[in-house]
Amino acid sequence: MIGSYEASYQQFGDDCEDTPPQESGVLIHVVPELGKAEKWAHMVDLDAFFTRVYQYHQRHGFKCMAVQEVFEVFQFVFVVVFTIGLLKCVDYSILFRDKAVNGTKTKVTIADAILPSDECIANLEVFEWTVLTVGLLVLMLRVVKTTYNLYKYHDVRNFYNTALNIKDSDLENVTWHEVQKRLLDVQKEQLICIHKTELTELDIYHRILRFKNYMVAMINKSLIPPKFHLPLVGEVIYFSHGFKFNLEMILYWGPSSPFQESFRLKDDYKKIAKRKELAAHLSRHISYVAIGNFLLCPLILLWQILYAFFNYAEVVKREPSTLGARCWSLYAKYYLRHFNELDHELNARLNRAYRPASKYMSIFTSPLMTIIAKNIVFIAGALLAVLLSLSVYDEDVLTVEHVLTMITALGALIAIFRVLIPDENLVWWPEHLMNSVLAHVHYLPSHWRGNAHTQTVRNEFTHLFQYKATFLLMEVLSPIVTPVLLLTHVRPRALEFVDFFRSFTVEVGAVGDVCSFAQMDIRSHGNPDWNPGPSRPTTDQYTQAEEGKTELSLIHFTYTNPEWSPPAPSGGFVSNVKEEAKKILQQDPMLFSSSTGGNGLSTFAPPMALIESILQSQLLNRSVHTNVSRNEGPVYDRNYLHHGEGLTPSLGASVFGADQTPADPNETTAMDMSVNALFLHHAHQRGVERRGGVRQASGPSNIAGGERLPLLGSPSRLS
Repeated sequence: MIGSYEASYQQFGDDCEDTPPQESGVLIHVVPELGKAEKWAHMVDLDAFFTRVYQYHQRHGFKCMAVQEVFEVFQFVFVVVFTIGLLKCVDYSILFRDKAVNGTKTKVTIADAILPSDECIANLEVFEWTVLTVGLLVLMLRVVKTTYNLYKYHDVRNFYNTALNIKDSDLENVTWHEVQKRLLDVQKEQLICIHKTELTELDIYHRILRFKNYMVAMINKSLIPPKFHLPLVGEVIYFSHGFKFNLEMILYWGPSSPFQESFRLKDDYKKIAKRKELAAHLSRHISYVAIGNFLLCPLILLWQILYAFFNYAEVVKREPSTLGARCWSLYAKYYLRHFNELDHELNARLNRAYRPASKYMSIFTSPLMTIIAKNIVFIAGALLAVLLSLSVYDEDVLTVEHVLTMITALGALIAIFRVLIPDENLVWWPEHLMNSVLAHVHYLPSHWRGNAHTQTVRNEFTHLFQYKATFLLMEVLSPIVTPVLLLTHVRPRALEFVDFFRSFTVEVGAVGDVCSFAQMDIRSHGNPDWNPGPSRPTTDQYTQAEEGKTELSLIHFTYTNPEWSPPAPSGGFVSNVKEEAKKILQQDPMLFSSSTGGNGLSTFAPPMALIESILQSQLLNRSVHTNVSRNEGPVYDRNYLHHGEGLTPSLGASVFGADQTPADPNETTAMDMSVNALFLHHAHQRGVERRGGVRQASGPSNIAGGERLPLLGSPSRLS
């Protein structure tokens, strides 16, 4: 194991420093005949350029992006000015009719309650002036950033129109796969990257997702996020947008981050002898960032509260049950993310899993809370019915003080407590629903298998699928919690971050330094228990990705990018998995019937019980696509998939026949990926059984439990 800790920085392929090539490898650049696109030859920052190309496609072109950028600036100005105006420029005694207007009790208008501008300015105190000053500085920075972004996206528009030959009006009908294909063709003609004549799909993904792949790997190896226990609450996994922003600033793009450029890790981080020195430097930097967060905490907290209030107040008033709905947590979006998976690909999977996940959480009810909720709804409903009846009989009832407030409060109370009343037609089928969730999200802790009916698994699943109210609370409290966690969790692990970057960074030609897990190399980071083939990797606990992340990411990437050819060992693994899954499904038709355990509950029965649920969920959870720009891969005939140069029958069409496969080709790809994911989970189960492992029983544990071990320690030799 010590050897694993001493793993050093590796280099794959040619040097990829964004500088002109050496004379020994000169590449001839031929300018296209039209002469309109030579400005995109040899882009200096390909990471930023490819990212903007992707965002331009996903955000619907220049006009939509420009309007959104401008309105975000306007929204910031509105929140600051409107809030100060409410505090210092409104005479509430007149608004509430506690004071007469011009000495008489006349009808009050809004203009009567608004103070003159000079009086409003005179009412401003030190705090308000401080807020305005800081707000003005932030506004200036945002205006500069918006101007810069618009300038860059204007260039991207020219690139789309000229080099890619895609007009903004056509973006809604063009998949990212098609954009990427044309981008690779442009590279061959114009050499956007001069260090490699032909780029691959993986090269582009590496550029766009360089730092996200590192984040996914850190979460997979349990380096982040912070996990702690709170009285009366239980285990908490805290990962807010504010915490993520600070972590990215510290590790990726900040002034003292380990990366000296967007594509290169600093040389000192590649040397094991420098680990303690770098850890001390990183620890100090984390402390400075935490102190800065403490100083800015009041202003950021005020902004979070105001933004949340203005953003959700109307929604909660109109539909109070909104806060009782569930959403995928930010932690889930990284825990469930494949290596080299773009945002729209991830969102498509999570959207398909939303309905079975909601049904799974809904079947867990508290009989006591159900009784309380029914009685509260009855009493509140009776009071509301009386008030509404009286207001219908005589509208003057509404002018009585607090009657409208009572009607609003009672309506909200009824909507909130109705969420706690279970559906009478609900079917208790937790394992079936958990299988449906697993078929789409592809990752769930192995110790949940067979225990989906327990309250423990349900509580752990809330870390991934939380209430919107919980999500909102975490974001509002982020300015307070983030600096504390930076000091108590991130700072003590500075040495582990240094070791992580050194051990799991490789240099790839024409790309630069990337996370080695993102290479999806079965030999380097595969898990023997997740490999059903004859050639099994010999990795250890330290080097292998947990929960089949390498294997599942590789298969997913081949489905979303069918023209990409993986290296021989990885390609053989993918072919073997698909063939084995197809063979098992064809040989055992009983796999399509649900099986139950001795307790009468559907189980994760081997080898792949409840495959039928995939077909059902594909129909029930069919996404409504307003355009093809959100497709996860290419558009082709639903019964065939691309593999290299030719077309091969999809797994669904081969096993079920054309009549049983979904009509949407994108759903066919998703179904085939779901089948392969469940097959790999079964292969992992068999691997654990072969080595004499025992399935973990339900009990107190965290979501990172099961097969995981702590990522890094401090061996005596390196301390």
